[in-house]
Amino acid sequence: MTYVVTDKCIKCKYTDCVEVCPVDCFYEGNNMIVINPEECIDCGVCVPECPVGAIEPESSKLIKWLEINKKYSDIWPNITEKKEALKDAENFEDEEDKYEKYFHENTK
Repeated sequence: MTYVVTDKCIKCKYTDCVEVCPVDCFYEGNNMIVINPEECIDCGVCVPECPVGAIEPESSKLIKWLEINKKYSDIWPNITEKKEALKDAENFEDEEDKYEKYFHENTK
């Protein structure tokens, strides 16, 4: 089992989780971060650090997100230090269906 970042991260991109990861398995895109499932050691220390609950354990309902995390962790650059959240992040914290509305494949 691994952990995955879901669409709750999109347009927020809080990076509190990055700072506590012992194996530096987070990767940064334009408007979200993802976890490399091959590097994640399943420790779960990142989960309580996310203020919007965007990190969840892998499950059958999250197959789409496992694939997204895998794909973009192979493309995007590694992030190992906490950064400021996106501008107006608090306005998007509770919004649903953010992947369809706002996801960008490109990096910054």
